[in-house]
Formats: sequence, structure tokens, C-alpha cells
Amino acid sequence: VAWCWGLNAVLGQLAVDSVSPMMLVVLRWLGVVLLLTVFARRQILGDWNQLKSHLPYVMLLGVIGFTGFNALFYVASHHTSGVNIGILQGSIPILVMLGALLAYRTPVSMVQCVGVVVTLIGVAIVTTQGNLGRLAQLAFNHGDLLMLLACLLYAAYTVGLRRAPKVSPLALFAVLAASALAASVPLALWEYSNGDTQRPTQKGWMVVALVTLFPSFLAQVFFIQGVNMIGPGRAGMFVNLVPVFAALMAVTFLQEPFRPYHGLALALVLVGIGIAEFSRRDTK
Repeated sequence: VAWCWGLNAVLGQLAVDSVSPMMLVVLRWLGVVLLLTVFARRQILGDWNQLKSHLPYVMLLGVIGFTGFNALFYVASHHTSGVNIGILQGSIPILVMLGALLAYRTPVSMVQCVGVVVTLIGVAIVTTQGNLGRLAQLAFNHGDLLMLLACLLYAAYTVGLRRAPKVSPLALFAVLAASALAASVPLALWEYSNGDTQRPTQKGWMVVALVTLFPSFLAQVFFIQGVNMIGPGRAGMFVNLVPVFAALMAVTFLQEPFRPYHGLALALVLVGIGIAEFSRRDTK
């Protein structure tokens, strides 16, 4: 799962000049909906009555977590590196913890606060390209800021899942994906009206296929099964490997430079997450 989501950072870079961002988002979720129609029909039909009564809320989650996150993710890919995108995704677990505090008053210990601060320092190092003096000048990479906004949306989606109806995970995923597809169509039309649409090249179709199969479909299905087998707490720990895989693959496959500040930032993000996660486990 972590490898699939880390791969998305590389695929986002490969999509540049091969397929436009909103076109990629539409095709991605269209592919997922078609796959779910084949593999999850029984679950969808069996849980439809319960899903129908919660449809507006579930659709909102799909728009925020799938359409919003991915639209910003692929636009950010045009303005920043795959290494940066991977490391910044490491902020999501911390943002989820803060979101749970605000939404559900979930207790946060002092040790967890230390983890939050350490992670945020790592994020700040990435967004300022190793020069924290830029914070005073508010000089940030446009793509990094878009990626941070995308992380905020995905964190909000994750926190919101707590109130989702208790139905089959595949049935819930199907409605989320269908909602994401419906919400991405207006974005694609807006992109077309601005003259920014790029139909997929041969390379672009390859990116669409890989994005659909790995980060969008298999990762979600495997994560659902992982949660069922080992529980959400242990499964969530493996998601923390996403920035590691993303950074390694960006350097390996895209030949992106891995600078000293990247290493420092990645270490701080992972240490911060580790402090927060292990502290939370110890207090249960």
C-alpha cells in the first residue's frame, strides 16, 4: 500500500506534458468506477439502502478526499519535485491527529505535541528548500503550498471517515469513487474552457493506467483488507512509509536530486510521526 501511494508521486511527475491534471483526475476515477462495477457489485447492492440514507455525507467525503486531494496533487506535480511531494505527504498523519482533536476532542499528550512540532519543522524545511529564513519573507514554492493544501483535504477526509456509515468497505469505496468522478468532471470542463486540456499521449495513457491500477484501486483494496486483518492502528503505521518510498523512487526513476535538506526533512517528518504514533499507542 505504501509503495503504491509512494509511486503516485513519481507518476505525477511523469504526467507533466503527457496528460493535463484534471484530465488525469477524471480518467483515474473513471477507471476505478469501472473496476468497482465489476468487482464490487454484490457489496454495493447489498449495502445500498444504508448508503442511500447517508449519500450526501459520503459524497462530500469523496469530493474532499479523492477529487480535491488528487486535483491539487497533480497540479502541484507541475510546480515541485516528486521528492518534495513524497516528504510533504508525511504531514498527513499529524494533520489527522490535529483534526481529530478539533472535531472529536481526541486527547493529545505533550509527547504527541513534540511529535507535531518535529514534523512541522521537517515540512517547513522542505517548503523553504532548507532555508528557514524564507519563513520571515513568506517565500515558498507554489507547488509545495498546493501539496500542503492537498494534505489538509486528505486529513479532513480521513477524520470524516469516522462518521461514515458502517457498510462494506468496498461498497463505501465505490460511492466515494463515483462521487470523485462526478466532481472531477466540472474541473475538467473548467480546464478545457481555459485551453489547458492535454489529451493523453502514449506515455500519458500509461500513466493513467498505472495511476488507476496501483494508487487508486489496489492500494485502497489492500488497505481495506489490511485494516480488517490487523486493525486500523497497525495498518496506519505502514502508511508512514509513503514519504520514504516516494523519495526513493523519485531519486531512482526520475533522477531527481536528493539534497541534504531533503534528508534532514525526511528524518524529522518520520521521527515526528514516530513520536506521535508510539505515544498514542502507549496511552491506550
